[in-house]
Amino acid sequence: MRISLRFVIPLAVTLGAIAYMVVPLVDNLTLKWFVRDLDIRTKLITTAVQDPFVELLTERTRDKVRLQRVQAFFNRILQDERLFALGFCDAAGTLVYKTPTLPAESTCRPPDAPPEETGRVLENQRGSLHVSSNPIVLEGKQLGELLIVHDMSFIERRSADTKKYIFYLFAAIAAVVALLTVVIAELSWRGLLAGVKALISGDRDAQALDGTRMPELRPIARDLQALVRDLEAERRSHDESQIGWGPDALRRILREDLKGDEVLIVSNREPYIHERRDNAVEIRQPASGLVTALEPVMRACSGTWIAHGSGSADREAVDENDRVRVPPEHPAYRIRRVWLTKAEEQGYYYGFSNEGLWPLCHIAHVRPTFRAADWEHYRTVNRRFADVVVDEARTPDPIVLVQDYHLALLPRLVRQRLPRATIITFWHIPWPNPEAFGILPWREAVLEGLLGSSILGFHTQIHCNNFFDTVDRFLEARVNRETFAISYGGESTEVRRYPISIEYPPAALAAQPPVDACRNRIRARIGADPDLRLGLGVDRLDYTKGILERFMAVERLLEIEPRWVGKFSFVQIAAPSRSSIDEYQGFEARVRALAQRINRRFGGGGYQPIILKVEHHDAREVYAYYRAADVCYVSSLHDGMNLVAKEYVAARDDERGVLVLSQFTGAARELSEALIVNPYDIEQSAAALQLALTMPAEEQRARMRSMRSLVQEFNVYRWAGRMLIDAARMRHRHRVLSSARAGRLHVINR
Repeated sequence: MRISLRFVIPLAVTLGAIAYMVVPLVDNLTLKWFVRDLDIRTKLITTAVQDPFVELLTERTRDKVRLQRVQAFFNRILQDERLFALGFCDAAGTLVYKTPTLPAESTCRPPDAPPEETGRVLENQRGSLHVSSNPIVLEGKQLGELLIVHDMSFIERRSADTKKYIFYLFAAIAAVVALLTVVIAELSWRGLLAGVKALISGDRDAQALDGTRMPELRPIARDLQALVRDLEAERRSHDESQIGWGPDALRRILREDLKGDEVLIVSNREPYIHERRDNAVEIRQPASGLVTALEPVMRACSGTWIAHGSGSADREAVDENDRVRVPPEHPAYRIRRVWLTKAEEQGYYYGFSNEGLWPLCHIAHVRPTFRAADWEHYRTVNRRFADVVVDEARTPDPIVLVQDYHLALLPRLVRQRLPRATIITFWHIPWPNPEAFGILPWREAVLEGLLGSSILGFHTQIHCNNFFDTVDRFLEARVNRETFAISYGGESTEVRRYPISIEYPPAALAAQPPVDACRNRIRARIGADPDLRLGLGVDRLDYTKGILERFMAVERLLEIEPRWVGKFSFVQIAAPSRSSIDEYQGFEARVRALAQRINRRFGGGGYQPIILKVEHHDAREVYAYYRAADVCYVSSLHDGMNLVAKEYVAARDDERGVLVLSQFTGAARELSEALIVNPYDIEQSAAALQLALTMPAEEQRARMRSMRSLVQEFNVYRWAGRMLIDAARMRHRHRVLSSARAGRLHVINR
């Protein structure tokens, strides 16, 4: 023991000294990296706002009106959560416009001052601020400088986290080395060698640890293994940016963090549909953002996907247990199909889900319809899905990924029968505010069903907050917004933000020809001139997607910029959706009528400004259109994420094209380099289309490069991996608590 202390004490002092020197160095490097990133971000913002801001400064109008317009322009820019304030200094160095939050220390630079290479860092009562002066130029003449102030408090928080993790790292190293030193001092060389071999190999049944030769080593080895596993899991969960997110990363999480635990995905929509056409069975993938996101995840996990079998040949394709292996060319997982009667499908899917919950959550000016008979079918179908989940589960504690609003009751039903299961529910559509949700007659039952989940995920923090508010309003539950958890009925549900994404690079992109070839092929397909500029919309034919507003923006563009008549067409790919519902039938008729009216007004001689394709397209065809389009316009009136925006960005490996994106999509909170618009504002949307069609190639590349980098880094594997890591953390905690309770009971019984 004295030998151990002689070694451990100097070791602790040495590690402490190293940590004392390393922490300031890491802190300084972190600050420099973030300041450099803020400088780059500031230049990009200045480039993006240059043209519209110059128009505001040079338009002939009264000063008071100009001040109001500039203030409104600044307020739109400040929707970015990291931007703190904006100001504008004229050429004489006088502060002309500013937002109320602009700190007094952010003064204008003298007119003769040399240009700044980097921004300044100021300290005030709010903390550290990054201030940069950026020239605004018109035809070679500098009109003044735009002051852009970023809030650097997020840097301080990350720096504090870094210091904490370094401290934990050195403490863990010291603990591990100290423990190993004690083992070396107390055990014989032969026993130590056998123990280390068993420990490194992970062989719990090794002879050195089986209790026959050295039983005293078993608890030490077990603790060491647990400590190493916990440190690795903690490192992975806190350092996502260092993981190369792909199928291998998911498999590694399943193998190492979840010990190969069983994974079940449950959704209404199936990833592959078997249809009978012309005496042959055709396999297709449905037009669904849910399928786009989850199918690559399931290929990586090799689990079971439980879904409603809706294809006309689905029953022919399954085995005697209603299962089929997919994908057909390289089977990697299996589908277990659930069968519904026509009445059940009408009530559960078309009725309660899509005439009730869908318009209720999207707040898209369509009145939701609630029928007691639909609700009964919804409950019946959710119970049937729960029966299949229990039947498919090979273990008492599977990981069950429940998808979307069709199965809101399922988490509670599964929890009652598989209490040890880890249930992750992801709600793919928006969650409304409590006032809107309160009109649902069965609101308490839906909330109770969702709170059977271990983890409940939404796309954005706003949707998480709305769910917290809704539970707080209608249930007797304990809502803890600091830990993002809700306790109800003695069980806890974590509510988390998981922005969904796509596979990167997309599988459909692999077989695509070069962009120029796609451009020529698509223009030939629609019978257009090779020089025709092309806009694109890709959606299900749904009233929440803003297709009517999109067409009206194209019409307004042709009105105010007649030079685009004959030189610009907009292709709308609209997959038929829920066509048995009256509201969708009426919406399709309105879309067709508006497209025909615009074409009669501006078309002629073979030219059509609106090319409407109400038909299904497979992923390869859609990606060809993405690569051929100069502009992609996503105009959703209310949406959870909208993966079309990310697909368009991923398809443009030429770093060209412009994305016009509705502010009411979840994607708008991530793809800030897109042209963000209010789709209800037809004038603004038309102006955005004009800006997109005239945007210089260099600016297109800068915007697209930034968005592609984000989609690559935050891909669908990272989305799924974050949920699985959280599930692993939760399962580990439950096992530790269960072991502790069992230990206490053993002591009490003795």
